[in-house]
Amino acid sequence: MTFLSSQAKQITDPADHTWMHRALDLSSQAIGRVSPNPGVGAVIVQDGQIVGQGHTEPPGQRHAEIVALDQAGKLASGATMYVTLEPCSHHGRTPPCLDAILDAGIARVVIAVRDPNPLVNGRSIAALQEAGVEVEVGTGASEAIRINAGFFRRLQTGRPEIHAKYAMSLDGKIATHTGHARWITGPEAREQAHLIRDRSDAILVGIGTVLADDPMLTTRIDDVLAGFGGPSHPVRVVVDSQARTPITAAMLRSETPGQTIIAVSELAPANRISELRDTGADILTLPDINGRVNLDALMLSLGERGINALMVEGGAQIIGSLADEGLIDRVTAFIAPVLLGGDGAPSPIGGSGVAQADHGLRLVEPAFEQIGDDIRISGYVADRFPDERLLACSPAS
Repeated sequence: MTFLSSQAKQITDPADHTWMHRALDLSSQAIGRVSPNPGVGAVIVQDGQIVGQGHTEPPGQRHAEIVALDQAGKLASGATMYVTLEPCSHHGRTPPCLDAILDAGIARVVIAVRDPNPLVNGRSIAALQEAGVEVEVGTGASEAIRINAGFFRRLQTGRPEIHAKYAMSLDGKIATHTGHARWITGPEAREQAHLIRDRSDAILVGIGTVLADDPMLTTRIDDVLAGFGGPSHPVRVVVDSQARTPITAAMLRSETPGQTIIAVSELAPANRISELRDTGADILTLPDINGRVNLDALMLSLGERGINALMVEGGAQIIGSLADEGLIDRVTAFIAPVLLGGDGAPSPIGGSGVAQADHGLRLVEPAFEQIGDDIRISGYVADRFPDERLLACSPAS
């Protein structure tokens, strides 16, 4: 049995690919805005025309199927629905989409992938078929899995998908020997970095980055490039073992949009924790390893909070520590055609590193793209590529 097709036959109509592609486009627009839910897209087609379409709305609001059904109205009867994930069959914040699909008289449902959530996990497919609805599963499966890799990974491991992003010079430096780093890459690459923020649920940095740069960690792109609802500001997560974040930090100002979590160790001074909490920051106290926040415990805690996609922007020690612990799933590097030199100039990844070159984290199916004058290299760490294996349920779910 496969997780793509277990209870339903495979796609045979070539037109299904066209409509599913539209549903996948809608799905991607919801990413970074709907966690802990997956970003789902749905399209309803009647007589070769779209009569309803939509994507998941923020938690507590409509799921993609309901948005599409509301738009289609009576035209949904006898139509085909294309949906990027198996419809829910349980009561959560909203009623089951399964019931609404049956009530609307949808005749055929084409599903990209089965939902591995134990509350669903094939139940909707079986119920639709028992009601006489034709069900087919599999078209667009690969792209559907990639779009919602964070959701699937959180269900399977309890952690979000961890996406390390950095910018560096051609000789592998993220700053000069004096610490100056603005700007190594050009405006086009920086815009791409903000697009990654826009599609992430949270963004993580270490206390060194906060003390050196005082960043706001907000998303700064225009509405045309952003997903639905305009630019989305991911939850800011600061790894700050000793609670050294200044209470005057830019990210803690009342006018800075978004939420800030400061992850401290159990050794952090109580008075500093109290001062930071008074700014409105959410303080997350975690076990320590050699005086530093236990990063694995942090990732599990973020997963418990429903964060699907985590972007890590640094600094070098944080990315290196995550790499050392085997916690990085995905990497995006922007490389600028500039040489900085300097024995003391920092590189993007610190930590302990590997003893042999062939033990390094190798990316599979890397993608290369010129962005302005810079080069973007992106890919998944070997054995972390999002494929059908992500749809296997585990006790972590």
